[in-house]
Amino acid sequence: MAIAQSVLDIVLDECRRHHMETVDRIHLQVGALAAVVPEALTFCFQVVAQGTPAERAVLDIETVPVVVRCPLCGDLYEMEDRLDMCPRCGPVVSGLSLISGREMTVMSIEGRSKNEGA
Repeated sequence: MAIAQSVLDIVLDECRRHHMETVDRIHLQVGALAAVVPEALTFCFQVVAQGTPAERAVLDIETVPVVVRCPLCGDLYEMEDRLDMCPRCGPVVSGLSLISGREMTVMSIEGRSKNEGA
């Protein structure tokens, strides 16, 4: 619920800044390691958004893959499992740098202002 409330706070701040009266669509990027279940986030967002300009907004949730940098060769590669190996070096014991996979970002908000009508 706290994550949904944080998303709503961001959306409402942007609504005020851009004089938006209603929000139609919100595009989120969520890292695969962020421990967010899209269906649960969508449900919680619908609950916290009641009575706000975003109450009918559709959440588009895009999962961002886990990408790491190999400490040996410097290549970036996508990990689907903890045991995945660097495609160039093979198994890497330690030193992997996480490039993506934990983020949660509001990428875009679509809506209408008073002047745009319905």
